[in-house]
Amino acid sequence: MRRASMTRKTAETEISVEIDLDGSGVYDNATGVGFFDHMLDQLARHALIDMKVRAEGDRHIDDHHTVEDTGIVLGQALAQALGDKRGIRRYGACLLPMDDALVRAALDLSGRPFLVWNVAMPTAKIGSFDTELVREFFQAFSTHGGITLHVDCLHGINSHHIAEAAFKAVARALRDAVENDPRKGDAIPSTKGTL
Repeated sequence: MRRASMTRKTAETEISVEIDLDGSGVYDNATGVGFFDHMLDQLARHALIDMKVRAEGDRHIDDHHTVEDTGIVLGQALAQALGDKRGIRRYGACLLPMDDALVRAALDLSGRPFLVWNVAMPTAKIGSFDTELVREFFQAFSTHGGITLHVDCLHGINSHHIAEAAFKAVARALRDAVENDPRKGDAIPSTKGTL
């Protein structure tokens, strides 16, 4: 059962996440941050991970805590659903075009969190959404999911396209990485015997 449910409650946010790694990309995400919900929908759809996210946060201040804490809980849920990572492919990469934007994502479900982020946003906002929160989400997600994640924007002039291409590229890379490797059965994908 490669599923997980996680909840996190602080003085700033209350987040609940349900995921199924063997889903079909069905999503039901409601964080109160419209553009972020759209990005989470892309993540679920293109990773083929069923995802339900509910978030209540101190949005009267700004969206930062809601976005960051959702990344934390989603990363924790991913780690729980993967368990000891037997039989997975472990690595994934994607070069994803979206109109003017071209984003490359590569990841390793290594258990060693690290984010390399070479993505410049031309604008500070997408609607009312702070573009710097895209990086904050992936920092939290990679840290708490135990993911080595590299994201590079190779081209792009439109912040919406760049952000969406980043989410889709990570999703496609994640889809490859979490899939079962039919050639390795239930082996741990490491010469160390553990991840």
